[in-house]
Amino acid sequence: MPEIWEGLAGDEVGTGDEVVADEVVADGGVPDDRVLVLNPVSGDGDHRERVRKLADEAGFTVLETHSAGEAVTFGRLAGEAGADVVAAAGGDGTINEVVRGLDAADAFEDVTFGVVPTGTGNNFAGNLGTEDIRHAFEVLMRGERRRIDVATAGDDELFVNSCIAGLTAEASASTSPEMKDRLGMLAYVVSGLRAVREFDALPLSVEAECPTDADEKSWSGEAVMVLVGNARRFPAEGRSQANCEDGLLEATIIERMPSTNLLEEAALHRLFGDETEHVTRLLASELHIDVRRDEPVGFSFDGETGEYDALAMGTRQQVLEVCVGDDYEPNPE
Repeated sequence: MPEIWEGLAGDEVGTGDEVVADEVVADGGVPDDRVLVLNPVSGDGDHRERVRKLADEAGFTVLETHSAGEAVTFGRLAGEAGADVVAAAGGDGTINEVVRGLDAADAFEDVTFGVVPTGTGNNFAGNLGTEDIRHAFEVLMRGERRRIDVATAGDDELFVNSCIAGLTAEASASTSPEMKDRLGMLAYVVSGLRAVREFDALPLSVEAECPTDADEKSWSGEAVMVLVGNARRFPAEGRSQANCEDGLLEATIIERMPSTNLLEEAALHRLFGDETEHVTRLLASELHIDVRRDEPVGFSFDGETGEYDALAMGTRQQVLEVCVGDDYEPNPE
């Protein structure tokens, strides 16, 4: 085990350098600097032993988190140690923390990042073409490498999948397993919209700058939600992957409307369709959001939250190399 990992997490640090999958050996062996940051309690919390076994077979040093923010530390240490491959096993929040750690180590240029989906929705993993835990390790070992955008927000936030404002914690908590099975990640949006009676609309102004469009686009009004995607888009149906190599953000603004329009899932699907007066879609290289009230608005960056009264977002184009599966589309249009 590399000295830098010794003592970091006691018995929870493991290495698989002595047990290597046959396929990896056939490809020429395993480097000593593969690191996997594991959140053992993400999702339903029953994945720990399976992930550790597969990580051992693939030659990863495993670092388990025990508290919020620890994945940032492990990502930074892995980047500073010169790891070639760093993977995150968890949900979108764990992924965000590890990427922030790699960024803090200024390691984007040298590291390959991978995802093992063990969260609830696993939207980012799906957008990268990763199906499940076992498939994730196949992708880590043999998948194509692509360079994707990393989105920035404010002075110190970043996100790789999406940023959401207006979706309350109460709405997320009320999302039932049955709804998740039927609607996937859209279930969280359904729950948020159904909570609109208890939710104060957000008075906002939004300006979008896009180099492919000479005209600056703007919107102002009262929003139920603002959904900004880097690797993610928010369609009524079909795949949720956005183009995450084009340097652009996809913003969807859902305006306030009578709550009776939001009580049926069919109405929600109509709402997200192309023909609606209540939804504004913007494509932007830079996005500026101003809050028109005294209290700041909470924004969730891949599940990591912060409050702002104004927020500027942008992208760092194709700065992070990632492992992708066969279903990943460089241009999903």
